[in-house]
Amino acid sequence: MSTDAGAPTLPGDPPGGRRAVGVWSIGVAVYFVAVVFRTSLGVAGIDAADRFHIGASALSTFSILQLLVYAGMQIPVGLMVDRMGTRKVLALGVVLFTAGQFGFAFAHSYGTALACRALLGCGDAMTFISVLRLGARWFPARTGPMIAQVAALFGMAGNLVSTVVLARLLHDAGWTTTFAGSAGAGIAVLLLLLVFLEDHPEGHEPAPGPRPAGGASPAVGRQIARAWREPGTRLGMWVHFTTQFPAMVFLLLWGMPFLVESQGLTRGTAGALLTLVVLVNMAVGLIYGQIIGRHHAARLPLALGTLAATALLWAAVVVWPGTHAPMWLLITLCAVLGACGPASMIGFDFARPANPPERQGTASGIVNMGGFVASITTLLAVGLLLDATGGDYPTAFASVFALQALGLSQILRLRGRAQRRERERIVASRVETVHVPAPGPAGGELRT
Repeated sequence: MSTDAGAPTLPGDPPGGRRAVGVWSIGVAVYFVAVVFRTSLGVAGIDAADRFHIGASALSTFSILQLLVYAGMQIPVGLMVDRMGTRKVLALGVVLFTAGQFGFAFAHSYGTALACRALLGCGDAMTFISVLRLGARWFPARTGPMIAQVAALFGMAGNLVSTVVLARLLHDAGWTTTFAGSAGAGIAVLLLLLVFLEDHPEGHEPAPGPRPAGGASPAVGRQIARAWREPGTRLGMWVHFTTQFPAMVFLLLWGMPFLVESQGLTRGTAGALLTLVVLVNMAVGLIYGQIIGRHHAARLPLALGTLAATALLWAAVVVWPGTHAPMWLLITLCAVLGACGPASMIGFDFARPANPPERQGTASGIVNMGGFVASITTLLAVGLLLDATGGDYPTAFASVFALQALGLSQILRLRGRAQRRERERIVASRVETVHVPAPGPAGGELRT
């Protein structure tokens, strides 16, 4: 399936247009709020340690548990979206992550706060896959890469709200007011969703899947197995695994403490550097989306190039002699980390053409799980190493390289198989299209 910007709309493609943008924007607004809630702990890490009287490894458990729930929910959520539709899954997600954020505002014990972050992670897990599915139902297939990158861009805008707005509110208004007040955004998007959001345009209802005599469980197992057997799905998962987690770990929890405690920056300067990561992410996402939409072969070079640049800059900061790395190096690192999110989105561009429409949610869930598993592992490793070394950030941050090496080895192992399989699908699709009778009295063949 071509993704070139100038490619013709395929038969059966959704029409797109203003109504599609309006409906899709509601889904994106839900994702935006979910990311605000997900990343709110990133600017409150030091405050959380004081509020709950906990150390580095216990602090990292907040984000680890939240992401563990998120990652564990990806395949179930993909199956739910494929079977229940976007509207129901998104509505359930909003209720859960809003309840988690509101409860976190009033939590005074470590256990209660953990339970609230787990609830938030469960609701958050239902948002991004739903938004990807919503875009696929309302827009032509050729716009897939750009639609996914723009959705991720709005997610990063939510991260920007956390690093700028919530950080200021936390300083001025305090813990309870900040978290309880932000929960109101969840109520607002829930109302918009219930009133205006629709799963698909009229006349483009998804075909019902087969219902085997063996019941739902065998069908679910086959759905997952078929998506997993596709090399493009697995390649997409490992691209997501390898590229997303350094920036996620930096923004979600350890960036602020590292810049303040290890690099001696003020919280204001550290917040500005975290904001730089978000801004670069938003800009690079649009660039990557345009490039991939026009040149499908650029997917892997962009992903591998981002991986190489991230590893190089991360290593430069870790091994820099002296107490503090220079400001220019920290700025460069944050700028490169900004490309990690857009690079991870490329994983979905490998899985999308490898799976039919009825498996898109399941395949997206498998891909999305990759980066969050890597993030969980690194968050835990950094926390444990910080406690073991007495706060030695360079040693703790070196754990990033082990996961990058693992991911790179899997990408190189799967890329040939995935590319061959994708070429076979393109050839088969073209042959099938050539033999479709053209409408009109003269008959004939549809030429591509």
